[in-house]
Amino acid sequence: MSLTVHPVPGPGAEDVVVGLDGTVFTGTEDGAIWAVDPASGSVRRVADTGGRPLGIELLGGDLLVCDAVRGVLRVAPATGAVDVLVGEVDGGPMRFCNNAAVATDGTIWFSDSSLHHGITQWKDDFVQDTRTGRLIRRDPDGTVTVALDGLAFSNGVALAADESYVAVAECRGRTVVRLWLTGPRAGERDHLVTDLPGYPDNISRGSDGLVWVTVASPVDPVVEALVRAPMALRRLVTKVPEALQPRPKRTIRVQAYADDGRLVHDLDLQQPEHGPGYHMVTGVREHDGRVWMGSLEEAAVAVYDLP
Repeated sequence: MSLTVHPVPGPGAEDVVVGLDGTVFTGTEDGAIWAVDPASGSVRRVADTGGRPLGIELLGGDLLVCDAVRGVLRVAPATGAVDVLVGEVDGGPMRFCNNAAVATDGTIWFSDSSLHHGITQWKDDFVQDTRTGRLIRRDPDGTVTVALDGLAFSNGVALAADESYVAVAECRGRTVVRLWLTGPRAGERDHLVTDLPGYPDNISRGSDGLVWVTVASPVDPVVEALVRAPMALRRLVTKVPEALQPRPKRTIRVQAYADDGRLVHDLDLQQPEHGPGYHMVTGVREHDGRVWMGSLEEAAVAVYDLP
């Protein structure tokens, strides 16, 4: 099986979602929301958030977009209308709205990666390991509450198939944290998985009921060593010119986990036979046996058919 890459007219197609009619949606760093026809590969622009769209989900007939600059948005692909659902939390603007999951009753679970650094300074938060990420809940009546805080760069969010728990990826911690919502363990926190082979970005629940996890980059020994260094040194490193800073290693890797934490799929596609030099997968969506991927660094989405 090979990887098929669909270019889009903008850089950084970070996440991906499949609509009810099979249309694939993504957002790029210029604020655009694109609709991709999976059969022909044709692309059309359906909206502009006016910020930097990251995580993207279905919200009824519309899209829910986590915009790193503007917050949680409802986007109507049919008209291009954009409405802000959550712009502030606890009286202050979010610094880094990142990813979300939508429950059947309309409850929205979403992540705010840092209290200190926005998307343009994501490496600062990563290296300094501020552990100020949050998982936040928006109820259907508009009430917004912080469900978890102190997370190590909170990122992807996914709900269990039966909505018994919500999961949030800790990019810096290389874990997927789980908050139980129903049953005898309701309110408890544990892990769906720990010690991931790299740094997770977005996660999602597939049509197969599994929780799919991106591995944006394998573990970097330099980054791990920096985190053990004095804070003064860590802050100094982030002032080094971009070209001299550690860069994510090139990889195309996603994994899928069952509710008991069992690894079901481990797709490591960074091989010559998988074609173009796509890399740094930050978004994943399994839909009817096809695994769609987005990338913070690519002007394209990609798809891989499971054997």
